[in-house]
Amino acid sequence: MNAIVVVDQNWAIGCNGDLLFSLPTDMKRFRSLTIGGTVILGRKTLDSFPGGRPLPKRRNIVITRNVDFDREGCEIAGSLQAALELAADTEDGKLWVIGGGSVYAALLSRCKRVYLTKVDAVAEGADTFFPNLDKLPGWKVEATSEPVEENGVTYRFVDYINTKL
Repeated sequence: MNAIVVVDQNWAIGCNGDLLFSLPTDMKRFRSLTIGGTVILGRKTLDSFPGGRPLPKRRNIVITRNVDFDREGCEIAGSLQAALELAADTEDGKLWVIGGGSVYAALLSRCKRVYLTKVDAVAEGADTFFPNLDKLPGWKVEATSEPVEENGVTYRFVDYINTKL
């Protein structure tokens, strides 16, 4: 399983349910990596997508405590364990954790890789954070891209591997 995320310098990932940055090149990378795969996400993350619709050309497994929740194009899981059971038939490299904060925190130790976009800025008002991989034992940087400048910010793609798996 992999995680994919955009963080600022303080490892912030969101504010009031929205992304912190608009990065078209990052979105293209996200699409190219996750197309044809299975994504695991929380309901609030799903609601943040345009129209609250699931991501096309991907199997969407949504974790929610609301037993009555239903959304066309989504498979609903009432717990992390239920989501993992639904995804059990997915090839490891095609299984993606895509948010939000509590889903990342709960599944990070099971991820072999994190495809991280690190923005060289601090987002004001951020309220959701990703664990700081530079301070967590077992995580090491595998690759770092050249800087990308877009929409007034500079960022890099930083790929981490979990040396404990």
